[in-house]
Amino acid sequence: MRKVFIKTYGCQMNFYDSSRMSDMLISKNSVLVEDIADADIVLYNTCHIREKAAERVYSELSKIKQLKYAKKRSGSNLTLILAGCTAQAEGEQVFERAPYVDIVVGPQSYHTLPKLLEDLEKFGSRQINLSFEENKKFDYIERSEQGPSVFLSVQEGCDKFCHFCVVPYTRGAEFSRPANEIYREALMLVSHGAKEITLLGQNVSAYHGKIDDTEYNLGKLIEKLSEISGLERIRYVTSHPIDMYESGMIDAHKNVDKLMPFLHLPIQSGSDRILKKMNRKHSRDFYLSLIEEFRLAKSDIAFSSDFIVGYPEESDEDFMETIDVVNKVKYSQCYSFKYSPRPGTPAALVEKQITEEIKSKRLSDLQNILFNQQLEFNKSFIGKSFQILLQKNGKHDDQLIGKSPYMQSVVVNKGNNNIGDIITVKVLSAHQNSLYGIRV
Repeated sequence: MRKVFIKTYGCQMNFYDSSRMSDMLISKNSVLVEDIADADIVLYNTCHIREKAAERVYSELSKIKQLKYAKKRSGSNLTLILAGCTAQAEGEQVFERAPYVDIVVGPQSYHTLPKLLEDLEKFGSRQINLSFEENKKFDYIERSEQGPSVFLSVQEGCDKFCHFCVVPYTRGAEFSRPANEIYREALMLVSHGAKEITLLGQNVSAYHGKIDDTEYNLGKLIEKLSEISGLERIRYVTSHPIDMYESGMIDAHKNVDKLMPFLHLPIQSGSDRILKKMNRKHSRDFYLSLIEEFRLAKSDIAFSSDFIVGYPEESDEDFMETIDVVNKVKYSQCYSFKYSPRPGTPAALVEKQITEEIKSKRLSDLQNILFNQQLEFNKSFIGKSFQILLQKNGKHDDQLIGKSPYMQSVVVNKGNNNIGDIITVKVLSAHQNSLYGIRV
């Protein structure tokens, strides 16, 4: 039995991919280990969306080099695999920067990982596969994980070509899995104990597929999945604003009770001038109107978003437009980052880059507002009751943690509760990143 250690960086799609790669390796006489020192195979599944994420991976790889050489001196081998978006973007350069890496495999070709390992052992030479084969990898997926909340990939790639983003280059063009395949996989997941499914896509709102001759957008797909007995909750991420009307999601939030009242809808900037430079293809007014339409369809819906500060040529006035959008929407939670140039993207070529000092100041100002909004949102639930799905053990032995309909982490005493239970809790206290409640 080969012992495999997997470390994942980045988005939910990467965590989904890591689970699929672990399933493949387990089916090929391997077992997962939690201590990297025990491993025969170390796999890093990487992110390339920001420069810091990619550099952190190379830093980690350099540390593993010593472990690899130590194992070799003791007469054993350590196979080092770099997978994911950094692998796709850097390609053969990985071997130049980190010659101790044995295998490089992209996010659309990880289904070939068992063959790459076989060829590495057979020929003793480094292996690489960065091919794009739409949907093919899903033919090789063997899902073994069980749990109350699981991911289900329905769409990959992106055609939007935002000027700061590497996803179209690392994940390829948009493609959607056939709806009948998604439905069958959802049935299997529920039969294995899943009560909540999160539909994944780089631009999940662009989903389109068929069952027989019937066309399905994302909203119609969710309506179909909601018919599955035993599936109690449905979520989806991540969406692009310009696809939301055609996605059917406004009606889905209005009509599908199993669809959770939470929408992650990135805007990146509140300035029309910067949105145009980003090639986002929508305006701030379009985005704000879309938010209002979702609120009319589902009055208790909560929103999160992504923001980039310090984008090339962003002025103080542009930044204040972003603050204005934040104050208008009042988000329940958000992700915010300083802009970092990605090689090969149009934004990286702009001469007028913003200084680190200005970017840091703007990020701090933005996050102060966002964090206060998140705390205010969480405190609004004190004294109220809602259902949570218990998903994991808490920090202390007598605690469990569940997710609210609005993606908040809720801590409860274990008592007679079990992971996988859906229980009603009353919120007693609220913090920025979690709530505490009791079962009622």
